[in-house]
Amino acid sequence: MTRKKAVVLVSGGLDSTTVVAMAQAEGYEVYALSFDYGQRHQSELQAAARTAKVLGVAAHKVVQLDLRTIGGSALTDSAIAVPEEESAGIPVTYVPARNTVFLSIALGWAEVLGALDIFVGVNAVDYSGYPDCRPEFIAAFEQMANLATKASVEGRKLTIHTPLINLSKADIVQRGTELGVDYRLTVSCYQATEAGAACGKCDSCRLRRAGFEAAGLPDATIYA
Repeated sequence: MTRKKAVVLVSGGLDSTTVVAMAQAEGYEVYALSFDYGQRHQSELQAAARTAKVLGVAAHKVVQLDLRTIGGSALTDSAIAVPEEESAGIPVTYVPARNTVFLSIALGWAEVLGALDIFVGVNAVDYSGYPDCRPEFIAAFEQMANLATKASVEGRKLTIHTPLINLSKADIVQRGTELGVDYRLTVSCYQATEAGAACGKCDSCRLRRAGFEAAGLPDATIYA
């Protein structure tokens, strides 16, 4: 019996790697999609390749973009420092329109593959204040997707899955561990070294470390 295909956005971090395992556990054949978008380091893309191989996805595609051309984020503009202390409001690590762009390309690949399911690891509980991680955004994008494609005109409905949306970081770590995810292969840090070692100070590192602590599990992070 042919398994349903799903496009899964994969960054190489803890959340998206967990989503791959969750989609596979639901019986989907996973097509992993990553982006080389001008981010600060390549180690997360290397992690994405490692985890895709270990988890045995059907294919792993890396699309090249250059969001440095518009800048506006500490992740794409070297002149903006990655904050190492908590701050109020939307942090400077927010990349303008990133999830909108990524999901749009995922939508295109899904149509080519004949897939009606896209998975993304956005989270509305332990997130860093990014507006494109909210349930309202995902619902609006799904509605748009079901107006914009040949598949939708032919009566096939596309679904955007957000299995982490209401989970705490501890819940995510616990679920991934149950599914056999090796988090040592992942890189979540905003300013990791080229070898993938984490700074332990940025928002992403703090949330990740707190997740392992709250789950009562050893921190599977390699620190610089």
